[in-house]
Amino acid sequence: MNETVKSWLHAIGISGDENHWVYWTITLVVIGAIVFLADVLCRRLLVPLVKQLIKRTRSSWDDVLFSDALLKDITRLVPPILIFVLFPMAFTSGHPMVEFLLKVNAIYFIVVVAKLLCTFLTSLYDLSNRQNTLKNHPLKGVYQMLKIVVICVALIVIVSVLIDKNPGYILTALGASAAVLMLVFKDMILGLVAGVQLSANDMLRPGDWISMPKYGADGDVIEVTLTTVKVQNWDKTITTIPPYALVSDSFQNWRGMKESGGRRVKRSVYIDMRSISFCTEEQLAEFERKGWLDGIEREDKFIVNLHVFRNYLEDYLRKHHRVNQKLTIMVRQLQPTAQGLPLELYFFSDGTDWIPYEHLQSEIFEHVFAVLPTFGLRVFQSPMGIDFSKQDSGNLGLELGEHS
Repeated sequence: MNETVKSWLHAIGISGDENHWVYWTITLVVIGAIVFLADVLCRRLLVPLVKQLIKRTRSSWDDVLFSDALLKDITRLVPPILIFVLFPMAFTSGHPMVEFLLKVNAIYFIVVVAKLLCTFLTSLYDLSNRQNTLKNHPLKGVYQMLKIVVICVALIVIVSVLIDKNPGYILTALGASAAVLMLVFKDMILGLVAGVQLSANDMLRPGDWISMPKYGADGDVIEVTLTTVKVQNWDKTITTIPPYALVSDSFQNWRGMKESGGRRVKRSVYIDMRSISFCTEEQLAEFERKGWLDGIEREDKFIVNLHVFRNYLEDYLRKHHRVNQKLTIMVRQLQPTAQGLPLELYFFSDGTDWIPYEHLQSEIFEHVFAVLPTFGLRVFQSPMGIDFSKQDSGNLGLELGEHS
């Protein structure tokens, strides 16, 4: 091509000397026009053609993998490749200006390739999010680490091009400063290791509800990156947690509760122990008529009212339409305290949504408080000012009666 250009320039009466500015101008304009036309051809003709072919396929993975951004990055490879091909054909190698332009073109080519690889990794991440087996794994940090590796390699190659040294020379120099690099990228390295552990042990997934009081986190995981885990709390605030903290410290994951289909209720009612007594004949007759003694062994004629009450509550919970009957249902006594005898209700709701869960708790315990007097039982409650005022009024009435 070099001789062809020179002969063509001689034919029109222009010097074919490579050092002549006219030769440089015309040659650069011709190469620029070829590169521009090739770029337009790829963008306007080849890219739409590839898109049409992708749309006609039955599979959906190619629609995600070959995104618009990826196709644009691929077309950006055409100009530097053509320049690498055309420059040696038009100019004699060894010319300082040619070497400079080729070096600039090489740097641009490296940047384009790095951008293309990063876009390809982004497409792979989007594709993995569509796979049921992969979308629940914290893979974003892994892809971010791969992008950092690509960028670091690109920077090393660019520096090697600028100083005309082998990339191995730069890697050797970086090896000497490995301690400094590890200190700079400490959080990224710890985040990568923690991300692998979280994924391998299935400790955390995007969408999980976690609680970590140390960092004030109580909500859904919305994103797991290389350096942070973002948690959206119930008040819509965002808490960020380092990934390695989730491995080194303890946190509570409520995923099992969501997968079980029920949310646990574990609350106690404190019974006034002075109200616990044997049932009278009238009470037993009434309980028998209402069917509250079913399931209670009648070998002993002495039946405690608290025993009947526990039996009633278990039957009430087993018949409640919003209590999950497939999970544990239990009413039990706990260790007596100075505030009374704790009677614990242990059951699960039939759903995991928060508001219906709270409504169910309120409904059941409102019923418990309302039905307690029917069994001759009382809820323990610390004395209030009104209790003392009633006692003082009673004592005052007795004193007035005695004086009269």
